[in-house]
Amino acid sequence: MSPAFAFQTITNGLSRCRLFMVFPNDPFRRKKVEKETRALVLLRRAKTLLVILFLASPFLCRAQSPEQATAFAQATQSMREGNLDEAGAGFAAIVKQTPAFAEAHFNLGLVRDEQGQYEQALASFQKALSIKPHLHGANLFLGITEFRLNRLDDALTAVKKETTLFPKDANAWMWLGVVHLAQDHPEDAVEALDKADRLRPKDPDILYHRGRAHLLVSKNSYAEMFKVDPQSWRVHRVLAQANAEAERHVDAITEYEAAIRLAPKQPGLHEELGSEYRNANKIPEAEQAFERELEIDPNNVLAKYKLGAIAVEQGDGAKAKRLIEEALQERPGLVHADYNLGRAEMLLGNDATAAQHFEHTTRIDSDPDVVEQAWYQLGTAYRRLHRVEEARNAMQMFQKLKDQEAESSQTRLKNYEAQQSTGVAAPQPTQDDPK
Repeated sequence: MSPAFAFQTITNGLSRCRLFMVFPNDPFRRKKVEKETRALVLLRRAKTLLVILFLASPFLCRAQSPEQATAFAQATQSMREGNLDEAGAGFAAIVKQTPAFAEAHFNLGLVRDEQGQYEQALASFQKALSIKPHLHGANLFLGITEFRLNRLDDALTAVKKETTLFPKDANAWMWLGVVHLAQDHPEDAVEALDKADRLRPKDPDILYHRGRAHLLVSKNSYAEMFKVDPQSWRVHRVLAQANAEAERHVDAITEYEAAIRLAPKQPGLHEELGSEYRNANKIPEAEQAFERELEIDPNNVLAKYKLGAIAVEQGDGAKAKRLIEEALQERPGLVHADYNLGRAEMLLGNDATAAQHFEHTTRIDSDPDVVEQAWYQLGTAYRRLHRVEEARNAMQMFQKLKDQEAESSQTRLKNYEAQQSTGVAAPQPTQDDPK
């Protein structure tokens, strides 16, 4: 496999997100960035207005006449209602009468930017900053307007000033990251967007741009790795991981085996290979791979735990319990641990202990399939313990979940059949850049 093809395979496996490199001198791709961020600009502007426009408060307009305060409030309200011509005329009249009113210049800049009159917007933002250099938001929107004009260096300078003046402004850090992305500097973008995420966690816009920046850094890193050593075992490992992510388990096994031939004692490889064998239902091969991993790295918790899970499937309760408990001592909270321990305890005849594990599984496990099976196993354990009413309730819950799953599957099938009967095809993937 050529390095170029390998790189494309890894890129496809890393994420289903749309990825494209942004080059400052490429108008086609620059337009893609602007289109992508357009809605974000409007959304963030609307939110920022709530903070910056001040709604003509007495504090803001203390030095202004009552007439000017009223005019400012009316122009502000017009802008918030989307009456841009009226708002622009209002703010223009105010700055003509009161040239030192920084906030009015700033709001006029927002109106002109929204109207697509970017040069006039820049002039208004710059005037506002000349009057009040620390006006919150002015450097940010100056930078956003420069960005829209593809003046990325000027945009970077302005947005950086905003982050310096207001280091806790998540919007400013996000836009600093967006500009870095447009300049094809994903490493710098990651630093800025990580900062934005710390300031405002779980923001979908920040998370989107942050994820894209990290993916681009990954792409660049892997591309450099292929360039330096295209025959490295690491290349095969990354290819294997990409195939595993795409659920191409046979292909993943092939790549892991190739990696192991080049680095037979590399920690982690046999454990990952064993997981793919197990996904391909090759249980003896999986068991052998996990055992080989523990010979190389006796502290590999995942290999030990997965061996325990295989022992459960093979009916060896004692071995399963020993391995799973040893793994949990080193890393508490392993996924589905209570369910697997419950199965091991049932194999050993410890039904009361097994029931406790299954009860815990039904409360905390996030996998609906595991929860469904836990209710079944719990009903079985209760029945063995002669807890008849609790056994009946557990089995009823199991049946309820099973029926819900069947109903959901039937609904999906009907939707698919309806789609086919109307001739509506599922959307096909498109190339990010037809060039």
